[in-house]
Amino acid sequence: MTIGFCHLDLYLPECASLKQKRSVLKSITTRARNKFNVSVSELGDNDRWQRAQLGVATVANDSRYANQILSKVVDLIEREDRLIVVDYSLELL
Repeated sequence: MTIGFCHLDLYLPECASLKQKRSVLKSITTRARNKFNVSVSELGDNDRWQRAQLGVATVANDSRYANQILSKVVDLIEREDRLIVVDYSLELL
């Protein structure tokens, strides 16, 4: 069994309030959850309008498959027009 974790640091340049930020993040997390069956949570920068930190986790039988799923989630988030992925890291346990 392999546990995969991805930490994403995001910049949301168009957000002018926490309400806008929550709307963007909710849209992204819902799509990732529905498409890839992963767990997504906001980890930090909760009170900053234009910054967000997301954590994405998955469990798989094979480490290659877990890495593939997390990479696809990162690609999905990077294609989003309303944000910029500043940095991300993948970890497999």
